[in-house]
Amino acid sequence: MMINSNLLIAMTEANQNFSKVARLVDEQGSAVILKNNKPRYAVIDFSEYDQFLAYRTRLIDRTADQLIEGNFEAFQELAK
Repeated sequence: MMINSNLLIAMTEANQNFSKVARLVDEQGSAVILKNNKPRYAVIDFSEYDQFLAYRTRLIDRTADQLIEGNFEAFQELAK
């Protein structure tokens, strides 16, 4: 996943100046908070949250379908 470096903010700075995080989200649509110099948290505009949840649900459903399809015989055997 590519992350725009303009969206990165250190945890310490986010704690001390959360309004900067909020401003970044308002201007760019999201912010990424770093913990120990690694991306740890994504902050998104709340209006995007439902879309994020729907995407995550579709991804989980697709993964479950693939697991069931790829292991159908094993599931049938377990169902006995």
